[in-house]
Order: sequence, then structure tokens, then C-alpha cells
Amino acid sequence: MKRQDLLLGLIVITVWGLNFIAIKLGVRDIPPLLLGALRFVVACFPAIFFLPRPPVSWPWLIALGLFLNVGQFAFLFLGMKIGMPAGLASLLLQSQAFFTLFVAVTWFGERWQWNHLAGLAVAGSGMAMIGSQQGGEMTVGGFIMILAAAACWGTGNVFMRRATLGVPPFSALSLVVWAGAVAIVPLLLLSWLIEGYNSWLNVFLSPTWSSLASLGYLSYVATLVGYVLWSKLLARYPAATVAPLALLVPVVGMSSSVVFLGETLSVWQGLGALMVMSGLVVHVLGGRLSVQAGSQIQTISDNKDN
Repeated sequence: MKRQDLLLGLIVITVWGLNFIAIKLGVRDIPPLLLGALRFVVACFPAIFFLPRPPVSWPWLIALGLFLNVGQFAFLFLGMKIGMPAGLASLLLQSQAFFTLFVAVTWFGERWQWNHLAGLAVAGSGMAMIGSQQGGEMTVGGFIMILAAAACWGTGNVFMRRATLGVPPFSALSLVVWAGAVAIVPLLLLSWLIEGYNSWLNVFLSPTWSSLASLGYLSYVATLVGYVLWSKLLARYPAATVAPLALLVPVVGMSSSVVFLGETLSVWQGLGALMVMSGLVVHVLGGRLSVQAGSQIQTISDNKDN
């Protein structure tokens, strides 16, 4: 990867890592479901009027909007509201990689590899260790909500793969905007039913600077800028080259939460976080490393024979 493209990747990772700080600040003043709806309102309008609908059928587009945007962000925002530190949320949300594989194996017959099983075993043990600890800002409800968000993200990933099979090339930004627009009405309805009309009045009649800054960051920086730069990298390099960069998101998320929010982890939470991160590395990179090691062994063997 060229130096300037690696810099773009690091910008995206930083943007997405700081995203959890913005969410934590946002849900302090804005009800979480309403914050999710407003995020997509701001991100999608007026952009949707200038971007053609991606060449994806309506059923797939609606499914993507419901899983990637409604499910993922409703559970994520609710989890961080009721008790999940920003740093741990940034880490546990990456368990979407395992949910993605589980859905692909269960529904579409894809196969497990050794690194998938090993990574799942290590990361699963770490998540169990984190979930068993009640310390700091974390609650059982918040922990479960973040895992539910990861499950929705993983399911949406598989749907994304299926929805875009055989379609002509299109702008990733158009898919982000149109799938985001699908999420607006469901999130508004959920907010109206669960959070109530009075909570809306409080937000609109007395907005705070921190809530407006959070909404702007979530809508423009994390959603539009982040996905545009990421899609450029995916257009220039194979996914196997770009995807491992996402492993740095929890590093930024956890370190920034310590600096800006003063979050701390118990010893067991820290050990669990290290195990989750190790499991993710094995899951993402294990297959490639084993192939490279096999190639090197074969080369050494061939040289000896010669």
C-alpha cells in the first residue's frame, strides 16, 4: 500500500475510533434512538437528491437498511446509554467479524477455516471474561446490546455480499446514503414509541453544543467522510489488504476513551479485551499467515532438493 493511501487508512481508523466518543457524548443529551434517526436524516439529506439509487433491488436495500443501520445503531446507541464504556464498545462491536462468518456458514453454506475457529475460541473466552465483570460503567444490559449490534452488523455484511453479486460497479456513497434513508422512519417510530414525544421537545427546544457537535461528527465525519475514504481504499486494493486496518479501530477507541472520558478497565476486563483483540487478529490474519508460512517452507524444501 502506498504511503498516501496508508495515511488515508489511518485517517479512517482515527475517525471511526473517535466515533465512539461522539456517541457517548451524544446519548447524554439526545435519546439514543432519536440520535440514530437524526444521524441518518443529516447524513442523507440533501445528498440523496444528488446520488442515484444503487443497482440493488428494493428488498435487499431495505434489508441492508434494517440490519446495518436500524439494528446495529439502535442496539449500539442504547447499549452505550444504559451502560457500556466507549472503549469496550469499540472493541466488542468488532465481534461482527464472527457473526458475519456464522451467518455465512449457517445460511449460505460457507466453510469454517482453522483460524476462524481458533479466533472465535480466544475472542469468545475474552468476551465471556468481560461479560462476567461488573465494573466501571458496564452493565449486563449494555454488554448484551453491543453484542446484538454486532450480530446485526454481521448479518448485514452477508446481505451486502449477496445483494451486490453480479451488479455493475456503483458508488459506495450512494449505497450508504440510500440504505441510511431506509433507516430514518423505523428509527423515528421506535423513538416515538419508546422514548416519547416529550423527549423530542427537550432536544429540539434546548439543544446543547455538545449534542450538535456529536450529531455533526456522527453524520458527516464518521458516516460520509469515513465511508468515502474507505471505499476509495477498497477500490484501489484487495479487501484482504484493507480489512486488517479495521483492527486498529478498537485501539483508537479504547485509548481515546481513556484520554477524553477518563474511562478505566478492571484487570479482568483488560485481560478480556486483550483476548478479544488477539482472537480478532487470528481470525483476520491467521489464514494468510499460514499460507505464507507454508509457501516459505515449500521454498526452503525446494532449495534443499536443488
